[in-house]
Amino acid sequence: MKDTTPAPRLLLVDDDRELTAMLQEYLGREGFEVTTLHDGSAALDRLGQPRAEAGPDLVVLDVMLPGRSGLDVLRALRARENAPPVLMLTARGDDVDRIVGLELGADDYLPKPFNPRELVARIRAVLRRARDRRQPSEALTLGPLRLDPARHRAVVRGAAVELTGAEFRVLEVLLRSAGQVVSREQLTEQALGRKLELYDRSVDTHVSNLRRKLALGAPDEPEIRGIRGAGYLLTRPGEESQP
Repeated sequence: MKDTTPAPRLLLVDDDRELTAMLQEYLGREGFEVTTLHDGSAALDRLGQPRAEAGPDLVVLDVMLPGRSGLDVLRALRARENAPPVLMLTARGDDVDRIVGLELGADDYLPKPFNPRELVARIRAVLRRARDRRQPSEALTLGPLRLDPARHRAVVRGAAVELTGAEFRVLEVLLRSAGQVVSREQLTEQALGRKLELYDRSVDTHVSNLRRKLALGAPDEPEIRGIRGAGYLLTRPGEESQP
């Protein structure tokens, strides 16, 4: 029986036209539908259109782009709901771009030059994690905080709170383990889908943003506490939680 599953749609944004032509052909043979763009401004224009059936399932995004940088594009995407996952391409050894990209919510990164087979493997892994996150899940409630994973909606005291995809996933992991310490390693693996690396402060940045956006911690409200040397703890109101 012929497989009628639609081919995953990729938007490849890189100013190296020879590389994008090669990758478009290679990824096409691997079963992907690939659209290419060559500058950040064009990518923002394309991604700024309302999400429709023709929108990309994943964006492969180079950091160094004319017009607007890849980090600018990523920052704009992460401010929107239902944005596609992003795999960043970085110059080998450029740890600053890699770390900033991860802190801004990139789903994965790959340094150049790379083996196209590794790119395919990482794309499939990111798409699989994104698909798993879209599976229906019951809403979670703790005090004035309500999280609805199926609708990607966070509410505090009846008011909606805008969270990036990475912030939402970090909060969901903490909420499912409320009253228990979750290590930075666990948060990185469960919420961000990758191993914690040396000097990787992505989780700490997301937690800091969550504290600011949720503004929790009043008496009888949950709060996100940092437990030195252990990780983070979302407290249960009225309970003394032990690390």
